[in-house]
Formats: sequence, C-alpha cells, structure tokens
Amino acid sequence: MRPSFPTRRRTRSGFTLIELILSIGAAALILIVANQVLFTSLRLRDRVSDAIEASAPLELALDTLRLDLQGAVTPKTNGLMSGSFRAGVLSSTTDSRPVSLEFNTTTGTMRPAEPWGAVQRVLYGLRNSVDGGPGSSDLYRGISRNLLALSTPQIEDQLLLRDVARIDVECFDGMQWQSQWDTTDTSGSTTNLPVAVRLRLQRGTSWGADAGVVELLVPMGSQSRTNSTSTVGG
Repeated sequence: MRPSFPTRRRTRSGFTLIELILSIGAAALILIVANQVLFTSLRLRDRVSDAIEASAPLELALDTLRLDLQGAVTPKTNGLMSGSFRAGVLSSTTDSRPVSLEFNTTTGTMRPAEPWGAVQRVLYGLRNSVDGGPGSSDLYRGISRNLLALSTPQIEDQLLLRDVARIDVECFDGMQWQSQWDTTDTSGSTTNLPVAVRLRLQRGTSWGADAGVVELLVPMGSQSRTNSTSTVGG
C-alpha cells in the first residue's frame, strides 16, 4: 500500500481583473479630485497676488500722505524752517502748478553726503498722466529740500499713484470741516495747524468698476496757540 500524503491547495496571488479595474477607477477619481484642488488653489493664489499688487501702490500712497501729515511742522511767523500749511484748491508758493496740499514736514531723510536736514517742504497735486488715456491724471508728490535757498528751490516730483480722477482735502478746525486752509492768511482763523485733515481720492476707470472713493483721516499731532504748543490726539 502506498503511503498517503496530505494534498496542498495552491494559493492564488495577485488581483482579479475586476479588482484591478476598480483600483484604477479609484486612483483616477483621486487624481481628478486632487487636480481640481490644485488648480483651484493656483487660481486663488493668482487672484490674491493680483489683489495685493493692485492695492500696494494705493497703500504706499496713503502711508506717505499719513506720515507727511503727522510730521507737519507747526507754522510760525517768519519761520524759515516751519513754513506754512496750505490745503484746498490753491497754487503752490514754490511751483506754478496747482496743488491740493503744501506744508513743511519732518519726513526728510538725512544723509552724510547731503547738506539737507530732516525738514522738507512737500506738495501734493494731480498732473496729466504720461501713459494714461486722454484726460487722465496721476497723483504726484513734490519735494523741496533746500529750504534756505536764495532763489526759487527746485522741486523733485515723485509719482505717487496712477489714475487718480480727483483729490479733495478738508481740514477740521475743532468745530467744522473747511475746504480751504492757509496759515499765511493772518486775517483769518486758519493760522494754526488744523485738528485733523481728511482726504478723499477718487480713482479712475483703470481701477475697475468698483474703484470708488478712498478716504484718509489723519489727526494732526500739534497745534500752536500763541506762544505755546498743545498736543492733541495722543
């Protein structure tokens, strides 16, 4: 009699065709979802980058205006370095072109190679746009560093913001807002710095349909009262 040996069943390895098809389908579905998430993230990143790039010049212009106004020098009669504070629709004292703001401020950068101090005279006004359409204008910042010049000082123009249709400036005297302010007018009530300055910038068509008006409100740091100086606004 032959000895009997236990029979071993053959174990199958691998996948069936149906399992393979299901695996490929699941992997394809995951790739489709991942692709949608990736491209959605890329589009969102592009929109955020465009929004940041578009708002950066506006934020820089508003910060420059704010710093200049907060550093405004208190006017003083016959003061060469203190100068005057003028706002509204006016002509510059150092430039023949119309301006909306003109005053002395302490935002000048001191450099060893230049003889100028921190006090400089700045003016803000709209100029015809160089690369814009007909009738478009840009906001410029003019700077004069040589305040002790015997002749008319040279104005250095800086392009601050493109496509600005309108700029309105109002000054608060403690009771009401005034559209004109001139400390050189000794017969009026505007011989001191205003309590606050409010600016409204109307952006042009290149900013889009929802450009609207941008408003900046800046409390002034000090006001002169006869021979004393009182701090307001903290």
